[in-house]
Amino acid sequence: METLLDINWRLFAVVTLNGLTLASLYFIVASGFTLIFGLMRIINMAHGSIYLLGGYIGYEVGAATGNWLVALLVAGAVMALAGAALQIAIFGWMQGQDLRQALASIGISIVAADQMLAYWGGSTYQVDLPSYFSSFVSIPLAGGYSAARLLLIGLAVIVGVGLWVVLNRTRIGMLIRAGVDDRDMLEALGKNVPVIFVGVFAIGAGLAGMAGVVGGSVLSLSPGEDARYLLSSLIVVIVGGMGSIPGAAVGALLVAMAETYGLAYTPTYGVVYTFAIMVAVLAFRPQGLMGRAV
Repeated sequence: METLLDINWRLFAVVTLNGLTLASLYFIVASGFTLIFGLMRIINMAHGSIYLLGGYIGYEVGAATGNWLVALLVAGAVMALAGAALQIAIFGWMQGQDLRQALASIGISIVAADQMLAYWGGSTYQVDLPSYFSSFVSIPLAGGYSAARLLLIGLAVIVGVGLWVVLNRTRIGMLIRAGVDDRDMLEALGKNVPVIFVGVFAIGAGLAGMAGVVGGSVLSLSPGEDARYLLSSLIVVIVGGMGSIPGAAVGALLVAMAETYGLAYTPTYGVVYTFAIMVAVLAFRPQGLMGRAV
């Protein structure tokens, strides 16, 4: 027979795993945002809309094909193309104009939100996962835990390692960082910086679209999720540091764990802890925990 102490430990273990799951989702969304906002300095306030639209597209493709992996890849590809189009048609003409970028992207997000609401309505949707991810895995202390949530944690690790390797150990990563640090010099060397930036924006948008499918599989899709994940991405990038993939991972972990533990143990003040972390970081380390000093 379980004692009260055993129950408390099991609750703590489940809450911790839920926090890691939420951190993984926050990281996948914020990793795309840190490429666009943190690295390229493009203020894309429509990032949350890209996440939600990618989730809806994944839902439709999954329902039509019955294949979750196809839904994930199609949503990522479509949103990557949409991101490239946004960079070419809008943001590419506003490089360095923060206010214009913010206003234009807010307008895009409002229009996108209204169109998604008109088409999909106010219902809640969930992307169907393969049957083998619908099972539960035995975890010490926590007992049975959703395999789908463990999948999300694994995907976050893959995305994080992959992005870090690309940005720090490949030629294209070197060109991206050089284009951000000294665009004029890179152009003088004959490199097509606008094309590089289009590619980076496409990768960031594609990651957000894929995150929408993953989030819609493990959690759900509904109106308002776009604003929620945009806000979480902003906080994660601010806490972790502009343009830092490891910083985004640390920021996502801190924000998600504070939110999860807060809601589990002190529901009234759960949201306060997230903003307390952001305020503390801005006060003592304005560049973020792992960001570079400007």
